[in-house]
Amino acid sequence: MSQEVKLTPPVTEEQARSLACGDVVYIDGVVLTWRDRAIERMFDLSDRGETFPFSLEGCVHWHCGPIVRETGSGWTIVSAGPTGSIRFSAVEARAVEEFGVRVIVGKGGMLTEAREALKRKGAVFLASVGGVGSLYAKQIHRVKEVHWLDLGIPEAVWVLEMKDFGPLLVAMDSHGKSLYADLGMEKNLDVLCEEIEKDVRSHMMK
Repeated sequence: MSQEVKLTPPVTEEQARSLACGDVVYIDGVVLTWRDRAIERMFDLSDRGETFPFSLEGCVHWHCGPIVRETGSGWTIVSAGPTGSIRFSAVEARAVEEFGVRVIVGKGGMLTEAREALKRKGAVFLASVGGVGSLYAKQIHRVKEVHWLDLGIPEAVWVLEMKDFGPLLVAMDSHGKSLYADLGMEKNLDVLCEEIEKDVRSHMMK
């Protein structure tokens, strides 16, 4: 039977492993957003043995490039809709393995490599809803910090304090279960990615 759970980051492995596909989660506390350019910088810094200006151990990572307005007192998030997660599958698997990311929030699911990393390290993927960015923005209590603005506002690392962030559905859990796989979507996504890679390689050879 599914359960409704409230999480306060940082999230422990025990907490993550207590969740199962179908559970509903709300989050109170710090959530970090970043996308492609920021994770590339993280890997680059990590490979050089350098640290980050924020902690990722037990963190909640939201696939999101927010629309932001700067005010006299700081920053206001105007809209914060989720970014499609499939393209982050490989890098998110590495972030879970190496940096201790415990909860991922996004949409559309991720591929097998990410699912295996969630299982090995005790982490989960929570599905959020596209098209309700203004609603999620209202669940942001405040912008606590922002890092790497030189990457651009959508690509920067935003450290947000959330209040009742959700409802979010556990769609990939730490026991190897995936709602996307159950629906046959994960295999289709894998095949689609392979076809796209073939098309790209073919185009580059012309």
